[in-house]
Amino acid sequence: MPTEPDSRPHGPHASDPTVATAARVYDYMLGGTHNYPVDRAAGAQTLRSFPLATLVARYNREFLQRAVRFLTGAGVRQFLDLGSGIPTAGNVHEIAQADAPGSRVVYVDYEEDAVAFGREILAGDADTRVLHADLREPDAVLDSPEVSGLLDFGKPVAVLMVSVLHFVTDDAEALEVVRRYTSRLVPGSYFALSHLAPPENSDRSLALQRETNKVYNSSVAENLAIRSRAQVREFFGDAELVPPGLVLLPDWRPEDPSYLPDDEDASRQMGVAGVGRIV
Repeated sequence: MPTEPDSRPHGPHASDPTVATAARVYDYMLGGTHNYPVDRAAGAQTLRSFPLATLVARYNREFLQRAVRFLTGAGVRQFLDLGSGIPTAGNVHEIAQADAPGSRVVYVDYEEDAVAFGREILAGDADTRVLHADLREPDAVLDSPEVSGLLDFGKPVAVLMVSVLHFVTDDAEALEVVRRYTSRLVPGSYFALSHLAPPENSDRSLALQRETNKVYNSSVAENLAIRSRAQVREFFGDAELVPPGLVLLPDWRPEDPSYLPDDEDASRQMGVAGVGRIV
């Protein structure tokens, strides 16, 4: 059984191929190849409890891509992707640099394999860095050479926390971590977030998600925290939520003009997302 995350010291972690990690399990859920048998076993175990997990992972990835396109359209050219995992196809640097050549991106992850894979993939890209660090240590992240040497916080920066803050299981710590990052942002910067959240007024769905978390937490090094939509809204603080606000993952600025929300699709109701503008 993995060590309880709250008892593990903060800071970057070495990889252990015998213990599943969130980054590699997420890669498996997205159909990636940068994972070990233990990660595939943990993913399969989670899918037996919650068969919609791969769809939720896909919705998170698609939200990230739409958010980056929105941000480049809003003039942002600097991105700090916290808890980025393994930079598979369609990640931040690919989208940002395709829309706005010269956009600069720093990926941050505390899992050694995610960083190693990232550095291999991004070798030769002068506008991209990968930092081995724990997002729960904002000063270490923000003052690192990788971040301070590439991103200018005197200009707008987009801080991305996509499908990662639920791994900071203490509510007060999670709020403080977000505050310490956003307090360094100048007006015109943005904060983008997605988070697991149970459907409102659905005891059955909440019970299902709790059972899934129990299964996931017993097999993966990082634990998950369930938070209500009201709790997730608190992370944005005084930031101005970009329309349509904090909404279900696939409902945030869908690119398909014919998209219609499907209230019978349980997978779309398992997470929320939003983008806030620092004013």
